[in-house]
Amino acid sequence: MADAMDAFLDLPTHRVRYRIDGPDGAPWLTFCNSLGTDLGMWDPQVAALSDRFRILRYDRRGHGGSDAPPGPYAIADLGGDVLALWDALGVARSHYCGLSIGGLTAQWLALHAAHRLDRVAVCATAARIGTPGSWQARIAQVRDHGLDGLVEGTRERWFTPAFAAAHADAVDAVLQTFRTTSVEGYAGCCHAVGGADFRDRLHAIRTPLLAVAGDDDPVCPPPDLQRIAEAAADGRFVAVPGRHLCNLESPDEFTAALAAFLGRS
Repeated sequence: MADAMDAFLDLPTHRVRYRIDGPDGAPWLTFCNSLGTDLGMWDPQVAALSDRFRILRYDRRGHGGSDAPPGPYAIADLGGDVLALWDALGVARSHYCGLSIGGLTAQWLALHAAHRLDRVAVCATAARIGTPGSWQARIAQVRDHGLDGLVEGTRERWFTPAFAAAHADAVDAVLQTFRTTSVEGYAGCCHAVGGADFRDRLHAIRTPLLAVAGDDDPVCPPPDLQRIAEAAADGRFVAVPGRHLCNLESPDEFTAALAAFLGRS
């Protein structure tokens, strides 16, 4: 059963679950989750920032409480879902913060819908993540064997051993969400990641941009984020302790960096 705070938007091919926190009239801030997670991954940031922002978070297609339309998907499809959500909710402009595949979506929005953005944060991402071949191999593995076989490797990529040991229940809850993600949705989004490559277009991003890295992230290490910040017209870079889900491993440092960026003149 959906939480009372959940709402849904019916699009032509699928339904999107979203949630809004924070006061009416405050600046909009939209969060986008990583591959294999849901909107709950932003709980620490929502708790800290919902007094000053009108926060919109949603489950990307194929994740959490959103439907999984038949794939494959492209990053343009994921960006289009954001624009449809904003249009339905009357959001003329918003800050946007995306992590991993959410960071790819953020780059697409900055290139294709900059007039809808105030500031954009790209976190634990890259202008290209992996290679098309590596993602095709991941898709084949998931379609043949499901997500269970990826859980332990995901634990290692997403969290440092020290954090995973000290916060075992929280990490297990995140991985349970990963384990129960739709295979169709996960595979479709893997295809989107494999097809996204913004390396030659970063210079066209004019929206003020913050690139946030986990300092021990093996998926998208700090140099990947530094390159985005340096190429964008108005970019800055910060590293916080942790691996790929650095917003959960170092919530205070992550949120402080994001709040400072959103609040600067």
